[in-house]
Amino acid sequence: MGYSKQKIIDIVKKENVKFIRLQFADIFGAMKNVSITPSQLEKALDNKMMFDGSSIDGFVRIEESDMSLHPDYNSFAIHPWGQENGKVARLICDVYQNDKPFDGDPRYILRKALEKAKSMGYTMNVGPECEFYLFKNDEKG
Repeated sequence: MGYSKQKIIDIVKKENVKFIRLQFADIFGAMKNVSITPSQLEKALDNKMMFDGSSIDGFVRIEESDMSLHPDYNSFAIHPWGQENGKVARLICDVYQNDKPFDGDPRYILRKALEKAKSMGYTMNVGPECEFYLFKNDEKG
């Protein structure tokens, strides 16, 4: 589904979304996010949402910590859970440093690997692998 900036803003208003999580992964693959309110959404969609990269394990030192999040509009989704206190949406983001893709951003690393494979004549299919465990409860829970 192709989302535009205006379509995302309209959906957030119509669905009464209270928070938007700007999600990205650290170098270890752990999901991180910056949570914003709808009043900050336009700023975020214009790639102007800054954060301190030195606070993320494996990213950068304090001297080079100014980073920005660039949302992938097509990743917009409203979470179907936890809506009793208001709806929460998410946008998966690319991480930028000094207006360039950050070399430590896993999405950027994957994009470069896909391009290299393509230049060598390969086609790669990539996707997440969600793992979980189920345990039977005993009489003690």
